Amino acid sequence: MLTIRYLQEYIKSKDYHPDMAGACFYKLVEEVGELAQAMRENKRPVNGEIKGTIDEELWDIMYYIIAIANSYSIDLERAIRLKEEINNRKYETGIALEPGK
Repeated sequence: MLTIRYLQEYIKSKDYHPDMAGACFYKLVEEVGELAQAMRENKRPVNGEIKGTIDEELWDIMYYIIAIANSYSIDLERAIRLKEEINNRKYETGIALEPGK
């Protein structure tokens, strides 16, 4: 099962350069631009090929977000839980992030 924790470890194992957080941020910004273009053109996968599609660009963005989190030793699962607690109090959604809670 893919989890955020697993993705963090996966990316860290193959691409961990804490001294390059700034470079990862610039790549993130570039990928956001590529996502905007793919969305404008409504590029969707054809025959399982995702090159240049919204799907590919979303993963690229997630990749660089995770790489930046790794550079700062941020546990994204923990950060998500903490931030959602704040959001749920602020907006009173009554919707739990995790089932059964």
